[in-house]
Parts: sequence; C-alpha cells; structure tokens
Amino acid sequence: MENSKTDKSLFRRYLDDLYTTEDARNLMDELDGAEHGDVFDELATDVWEESATQQPLTDLEREQYKKEARMLLKHVEHKKRMWFRRIAVTVASTAAILCLAFGGISYFKYIDGQQVSYLEVSTSYGEHKLIHLPDGTQLTLNSCSRVQYPDHFADKERRVKLEGEGYFRVSHNEKQPFIVNTHHFDVRVLGTCFDIKSYLSDEIVSVDVESGKVQVDLPEAMMRLQGKEQIFINTISGEYNKRHDERTVAVWRKGGLRFNSTPIRDVAKELERVYHCHITFAEGQEFNNLISGEHDNKSLEAVLKSIEYTSGIRYKKEGNRLLLYK
Repeated sequence: MENSKTDKSLFRRYLDDLYTTEDARNLMDELDGAEHGDVFDELATDVWEESATQQPLTDLEREQYKKEARMLLKHVEHKKRMWFRRIAVTVASTAAILCLAFGGISYFKYIDGQQVSYLEVSTSYGEHKLIHLPDGTQLTLNSCSRVQYPDHFADKERRVKLEGEGYFRVSHNEKQPFIVNTHHFDVRVLGTCFDIKSYLSDEIVSVDVESGKVQVDLPEAMMRLQGKEQIFINTISGEYNKRHDERTVAVWRKGGLRFNSTPIRDVAKELERVYHCHITFAEGQEFNNLISGEHDNKSLEAVLKSIEYTSGIRYKKEGNRLLLYK
C-alpha cells in the first residue's frame, strides 16, 4: 500500500511539473519494474475530479501538459517496449481527460472570455466617487460605501454588489439585465436612473427611482417601481412603504441631506458619515423620534439646530464628538 502511494505521488509530481532530476530517474526505474495499472487508474480519477473544480488553464499550460505526456510516452517506449501499450493507454487517457476537461481551442477562447476579475471601490467619510462600469453605466458612490463589480460583464446578467449608497445611471441593454445585490434586497433593471441606500447598520433602507422602471426583490416579496416612486424598508420589522415623490433623487450628490420620517439613530449615522464625527445618545433616555426635512449644503451645527427645533433633541459638542440628549 505504501509503495502504491509513493508511485502515485511520483507520477503525479511528473504530471504537475514538480519533479526533480532524481524524481525523473526514479520514475524510469519504476516503469522498468512491476505493473502500475491500479496506480494509473487512481491517478486518472484524481485528475478528472480536480479538473472539475480548477480554473481553466492557459494555452501555454495545456501545451506543457501535452508535452509532458509525449515525453513520458517516449521514455516508456525507449525503456520497455513490451509494456508500452498499457502505459500508452493510461498516460494517453490522462492527457485525454485533461483535454476533455478543458476542451478544444474554440472552447478555451470562450472560457477565456468568461473569466473575470473583480474590482472594489470604496469611499470614506464625506467622500463621493464617480465610477464608470465596464458596460458604460455610471455609478456615484456616497460616503462610507463600497461596490464590487467585474472587469467585464461576461454572463447574461450585469451583476454588481453594493454596500452603502449609490446613484446608478444604467446603460440600457434588454439582453443583459443589470442587477444590484445588497444585503437586504436585489434591484433588477434594464436601463434607468435610481438611488439605492442600503447601509448594514441602518434600520431603514430604500430604493428611489428617478426614471425608467426597476424591480426590487425582497426575501419574501417583489415590488416594481417606476420614475418618481420610492420604497422604504424597515430591516427590523420587515415592513415597507411605497411612495410617490416628485423631488430630486439623491440630493446628497450635491451636498444635500433629506430625511423622510427617518429614525433619529439613522439620522445620527448619516451625519457621522457625512461630517466625519462621532455621535452618542444620552443613557437612560428614549430616542424614538422620526426626523423629516431637507438641508441644502448646511453645516453640521445648522442641521443639529434644525433637528433640535423640530424634535426637542439637544446636543453637546466637543471636537468631533457629539452627545444627543433631551
């Protein structure tokens, strides 16, 4: 049994191009000795199973495998012609498995087109970034957000992953729908302009459509929105609210803030992201206020004063740290 494992390891290192001169000499000596049909059968099975999970090889690597197989056959023929037929069948089968797994030239060109690399772009506090996706779609990323996307869209769908908030201007393509995956929901479109807000720490997440139509896929529901419609989803209760709003979408792109019955704790998180501050709430007090209002390029203190006026929640400020209290 131990010799069988040794033989298999030796043959496998040769196929994987991980052998030394001593290994090659030992391999030739082994081929002069006893029969190794079972070892080759096991090796062929291993190669087949691994090929199902490996990334496709390059043309250069495939040619190297073929070259190694031909060299092995040549040595076998030179060393022991009487055993040649069985070894030839086994080694050729291994090469055939590799070729079968990875296909012909045209197939590999197709696979090469399917292979993609994923890119990630993120923003910090108070930062916005304009990103041009491979299909021409424009994405403006809001503060403390992250997007992952492929270097090209090779499948029947254009799929990206968003954490945070982003305004999308999607390039129209009926044959290749555009899908945004978030932690709370997915948004599917053909070509439109819309805003997604889906921070992991927020209680309320939303989709706000500027033009066109989108489909919002929730874990247990589906909803379609058209221009000037928006949906707010409570991630704690699971409730959602669909509204019609004629106002400008994504006012944050120009430095504005807008709250629509937003929980005060979500407001605080928004202010932290925009103004790079740290906000805490006084212990022992309840803060279940819902804040509404729009602020155009206001300073942090101007926003806090407005919140104080409408809700009665006051603040103390020390450097970039704020305490909200009643």
